[in-house]
Amino acid sequence: MQRLLLQFPIFQLSSTTKSIARSISTIFSRKMSVKSAPYGSWTSPISSKLVSESSVGFQEVHVDSHPDHKDTVYWSELRYDEGGRYVVCSHKVGQEGFQTWTPKEFNARTRVHEYGGGATCVYNGKIYFSDFRDQNMYTQSSPNDCPMIVTNDGTGWRYADGQYSTKTGRIYCVREDHSGVEKGESKEAVNTVVTMNVDTGDQNVLASGSDFYSCPRVSPDGKKIVWVQWNHPNMPWDTTELWVADLNDSGDAVVDGTARKVAGGDETSVIQPSWTCDNELLYISDQTDWWNLYHVTASGDHVNLLPRDKECGGPQWVFGRTPYMVDPRGNGDIVTVYGSELGIYNIKTKKYRAVETGFESHVYVNMAQNGMVYCVAGSPTKFSCVIQINTDNGKVEVLRQSKKTTLDTGYFSIAEEITWATTEGDISHGYFYPPKNKDFKAPEGTLPPLLVKNHGGPTSQTSSTLDMKIQYFTSRGMAVLDVNYRGSTGYGKKYRHRLRRKWGVYDLDDSCTGAQHLADTGKVDGKQLCIDGGSAGGYTTLAAITFRNTFKAGASHYGIGDLGALASDTHKFESRYLDNMIGPYVTDEDKAVYKERSPINYIDKLDCALALFQGDEDKIVPPNQAEMMYNAVKAKGLPTMFVLFKGEQHGFRKAENIQTALDGEFYFFSKVFGYEPADKHINLPIDNLK
Repeated sequence: MQRLLLQFPIFQLSSTTKSIARSISTIFSRKMSVKSAPYGSWTSPISSKLVSESSVGFQEVHVDSHPDHKDTVYWSELRYDEGGRYVVCSHKVGQEGFQTWTPKEFNARTRVHEYGGGATCVYNGKIYFSDFRDQNMYTQSSPNDCPMIVTNDGTGWRYADGQYSTKTGRIYCVREDHSGVEKGESKEAVNTVVTMNVDTGDQNVLASGSDFYSCPRVSPDGKKIVWVQWNHPNMPWDTTELWVADLNDSGDAVVDGTARKVAGGDETSVIQPSWTCDNELLYISDQTDWWNLYHVTASGDHVNLLPRDKECGGPQWVFGRTPYMVDPRGNGDIVTVYGSELGIYNIKTKKYRAVETGFESHVYVNMAQNGMVYCVAGSPTKFSCVIQINTDNGKVEVLRQSKKTTLDTGYFSIAEEITWATTEGDISHGYFYPPKNKDFKAPEGTLPPLLVKNHGGPTSQTSSTLDMKIQYFTSRGMAVLDVNYRGSTGYGKKYRHRLRRKWGVYDLDDSCTGAQHLADTGKVDGKQLCIDGGSAGGYTTLAAITFRNTFKAGASHYGIGDLGALASDTHKFESRYLDNMIGPYVTDEDKAVYKERSPINYIDKLDCALALFQGDEDKIVPPNQAEMMYNAVKAKGLPTMFVLFKGEQHGFRKAENIQTALDGEFYFFSKVFGYEPADKHINLPIDNLK
């Protein structure tokens, strides 16, 4: 033996052989370290604390159009571990890291439409933002300066979607006036387009009379303004109109008689207008079934620049979600996002090229005068990031990650996009995440429990971007189906409109048939099916466990239990939303449909466990709906849990509450299905648990 070792010394192996040996050793050691444990009981490093703390959400990306500040990009981020406040950050090309602008006593968040967005705009090194506390507009000259108030009016006005015009020196934005509501003089807020003097705060109304407005954008020469408007009962993804008007020389008023509609109406949704450097109009329209980018030429023709069966843009739930941007250098380039693909179309040469970024989703696109493209990007294995793209050499730089972690990707479940047959000969879509944890495997012959997730909206969509809330479940041994039920965006207008008059029917059908499809194909345990969702997804959850027999448990996060109560008591933006989703809430016959689809009215049909999580300051779904549902389920003797979070609105923004809701839901399912979770710190009261 010694003689053989001397003849073949193992310490003189080539580097390649050593690498192979190490790989084999690693494989064997991993196999030896993988433990066998039932699904749902796996120990996971993805804790609720990891999900929420040191984590941010990105909402806006801005660049400064002043030539002296072309190397600086700004973005807004939601900081969960700071009580859910929004702060403005910036990065300068060539410098390390980023700067935080918003002082701790401020919150750069607007409440226009309640969902907000578009709270900030920038120019000449200054930021202008709405503060959540009083909804006034403030300005700030540097990260170290205290913000100075611009609109100290105390009138109940809110501001959003502002643009600073370099030609007029004014901000043009949407204003939402709640003064009449607060005084009891009107039933709902009044929305207008206004121009604002940034030095005095004085404002002039430029457009009024419609129920809603968005995207006021002034042409580069300062001579025209464009905006989108729509009326009840439409939402911005239903029927909207695009209007243009001439501005006077000072830019503080519309020239009489010049306002005119140029696109939209008649079941057409027009969104996100802007201008080329030559003062020609651009906008997105779904007139061909898909939201595509259009150009209004000098001769007045409306040209679809990139005809595709893909969406450019999405539902305008919040302001400021820019899906394309004109190159400010005037070379004809337009950066676009169609579906998941980021690319550049040149309006002069009519040529297009895709830009590979290494990411699969791109939102909040913007472009600086130095040629850099900025956006928020994500992928199934990468957290959402603010990235910088050099379009000349293709170099991509990550400026800010939503979360930093050293987690091994062996704990991440990669989404599989699936399609399945659903009711009425139709199909539905979604993303399937199998259980994944590199340290565990399940006993032979067993199948995982399935959690079906429903997005909000209902006119919204889910994507395959890395979501730690999903990974929280999959790394513990649960499978997840993230459903894009009929009515979701991203699949064209026909698919989006299929939910009209069918909310509370098709979304339930698609969730149930999706779960059954996975059970029938042997991917999940058909006896351990559960469902969750927030807001509209919470309604689908409540309705599914009430009117269907597919699921054994459900968890509703600020979900709707009483559709009639929602129709008669919610904010302006969604106050007529259900006219299209269910029908008008006017006649007794109409109201009967609302009653039939409201889970709160049919507790006798509910025969499974239910957990509810709710904010006590929710203006969109009042907390009494969750409380009514909880009391009814409790009285019936079914396992139930109700957690009410103080100081939370619609959607949880405080880290500690996000943790409790996530841990609480998993704990609830574990007790209902009878598997022993590895997390021992969770202990919330469950009523009627046997």
